[in-house]
Amino acid sequence: MAKGYNANQEHLAEINRLGKELAKRAGFRCEWCDSKDELRPWDHAPDREPAPDTLALLCGRCRELAGGAAADPNELHTLRNALWSDIPAVAEGVALVLIRSRQPWVREAIEESLIAEETRNRLLALL
Repeated sequence: MAKGYNANQEHLAEINRLGKELAKRAGFRCEWCDSKDELRPWDHAPDREPAPDTLALLCGRCRELAGGAAADPNELHTLRNALWSDIPAVAEGVALVLIRSRQPWVREAIEESLIAEETRNRLLALL
């Protein structure tokens, strides 16, 4: 058990080490909605080594959405722009939130995104 705990602590330490880089990249704003509230790194790929492309700087509300919280359909439209990011954690993470919403416009938005074709096809298969 200590081995797993130590690995998790190392993982969290690496995420925190990258925090300043994420904040600068994001312009000290949420990479999904542009908010400045409660910004913290969010790990899109927790099973992989933390890296700038697997992390996004998100506000408290967007972290809730990433965790599965329900969203108001109008709120989701503000997240749509994040699909145009060339950072996988930003575009793919927000795509998963949009897919869960089952809104009719989501398929077209993801099809038009900058997400890599193979990943985009995998995401669209979830609709």
